[in-house]
Amino acid sequence: MQIDERKWDDPDVQWLTAEQQDEVRARYDGKGEPGTPPSAADISVVLVARDEEGTALGCGALRDLGDGVAEVKRMYVVPAARGRGVSKVVLAGLEDFARERGWTTLRLETGTKQPEAIGLYSRAGYWPIEAFGAYVDAPDAEDSLFFERILDLA
Repeated sequence: MQIDERKWDDPDVQWLTAEQQDEVRARYDGKGEPGTPPSAADISVVLVARDEEGTALGCGALRDLGDGVAEVKRMYVVPAARGRGVSKVVLAGLEDFARERGWTTLRLETGTKQPEAIGLYSRAGYWPIEAFGAYVDAPDAEDSLFFERILDLA
């Protein structure tokens, strides 16, 4: 498996993130994600995991929130590649990128109907926190859970 950095408007990134949003809407009875959707203007990095043939398997992104904090966005692995460690590799790559930037804290939002994501983040050292940023008092965040991890910069 290889990981490469892409732009937000890269065709593979757009395909993967559209698939992620389709899955979110299917799990949450047509509702999309809460908060402010990511865009090319506010995403600092997008990583794409690929197999040996170059086929996109998964992705993840970071949004700079300021003051050494970034938000993990659009973590997704295609169903056929799940259970192969793709999400762990992407998350580790995002954490490495954050460290390189000197960011000390990663936060994220996931949903109550995404046990795989909850498990991934919990095993990776993220712990539950209160809503942050655009999610505070967001009426569309009733199914949301929030997590944070302080990164070791060493």
